[in-house]
Amino acid sequence: METKLTFLGAARNVTGSRYLLEVNGARILIDCGMFQEREFLSRNWEPFPVPADSIDAILLTHAHLDHCGFIPRICKQGFQGDIYCTHATADIAEVMLLDSAKIQEEDAEFKRNRHQREGRRGRYPEVPLYTVRDAEASLACFRRRVNYQEKVVIAKGIEASFHDAGHVLGSAMIKLTLNEGAEQRTVIFSGDIGRWHVPILRDPTLFPEADYVLVESTYGDRLHGEQASIGDKLAEIINSTYNAGGNIVIPSFALERAQELLYYLNKLLIEKRIPQLPVYLDSPMAIKVTEIFKDYPSIYDRDMTRLLEMNRSPFRLPGLKMTETVEDSKKISELSSPAIIIAGSGMCTGGRVKHHLVDNISRPESTVLFIGYQAWGTLGRHIVEGNREVRILGQLRRVRARIEQMDGFSAHADRDELMKWLAAFKTPPRQVFVTHGESEVTERFCGHIKEKTGWQVTAPTYKSQVIID
Repeated sequence: METKLTFLGAARNVTGSRYLLEVNGARILIDCGMFQEREFLSRNWEPFPVPADSIDAILLTHAHLDHCGFIPRICKQGFQGDIYCTHATADIAEVMLLDSAKIQEEDAEFKRNRHQREGRRGRYPEVPLYTVRDAEASLACFRRRVNYQEKVVIAKGIEASFHDAGHVLGSAMIKLTLNEGAEQRTVIFSGDIGRWHVPILRDPTLFPEADYVLVESTYGDRLHGEQASIGDKLAEIINSTYNAGGNIVIPSFALERAQELLYYLNKLLIEKRIPQLPVYLDSPMAIKVTEIFKDYPSIYDRDMTRLLEMNRSPFRLPGLKMTETVEDSKKISELSSPAIIIAGSGMCTGGRVKHHLVDNISRPESTVLFIGYQAWGTLGRHIVEGNREVRILGQLRRVRARIEQMDGFSAHADRDELMKWLAAFKTPPRQVFVTHGESEVTERFCGHIKEKTGWQVTAPTYKSQVIID
């Protein structure tokens, strides 16, 4: 058996997850993500390395844009195969892709108008990567919705099963069993690995064996804070900002992070540790995703199920205001009393959060709280790195607000949790590929795995190929 694996993204960088597997004459793409780091944005515009219409199927680990956001583009280029994913992922991907397309259309128009006023051209085309119409058309490919542990035949000699990754609602690790004659090989794609004992979701799945393993490494060189301290830190930030008379602006991913944040706010209110102040979920996408969460109680963990039984759902948080329209979003800037403002995007690369940053980032009494990973080159990364001025909506803004970052909210496993997942393999894999991390992080995590296990470990580069035999 000769199988070729090509790393077309998330190779020594964090976004653009795409892995092309060629076996038995079939081409299978695992994940089809968008690059989001500024350094790599041009890759979104490059021709796909193989003809899109030659790809037989796409297997999707979950619905974050760095894993699914390129789907409308590749469909526009000719992909007509089936997309396999869990039921929840398919529902959420529809929301994510339509929202992404809308934001791209709006950003392209904004850039065109600004560049016309300034008499210059930008670095990238002043057109969207794909339109809302493109995104709508791509949804027809989501024809294969699967359950966890269900085995599905993708092509001749290729069987797949999806296993709970504990990362976001519907997220999966994908196990591929490759057969050619009497030969059989197993390949596991970790996708993004979640954490143990976090709210709402069940723990990540462990595997006893595999021939080849692709493991993410977003936080492969660091440890998160204790989850028990999340409530203490969040309460301190909210109370001190409230007493100062400012707003708490929280850039948040619409999927999982926003819902987990509502969970903790609900818990703090039940415990009377924070004042009951307005909480604005200012993201149409997050609102829609939250509604989808309500449809999948069967995949909640025990604690979340118990809250529902007690009629204390965090999705009915006291003081929660859903702001779907632009008009309602604009009214938030007129507030005279403190509020918590949860808005997308999580890395501040687009969406309504930019407008709330304009209103608050130069106010010493306000706080900007980051609860997720900030990729290199993004606005969020510039802010958390301590830049005293940042460019928002085309203008430089002084950073005077309190800036906080809480890694404990991360939906990604840290170094020790990743090692816990790897330690479940009772026999050494033939090869471990470390992906989905910044270059220096993947190198450090490779070294850590080798030191602890003695396994064969590599960190592939962009467009590198390996033969799986």
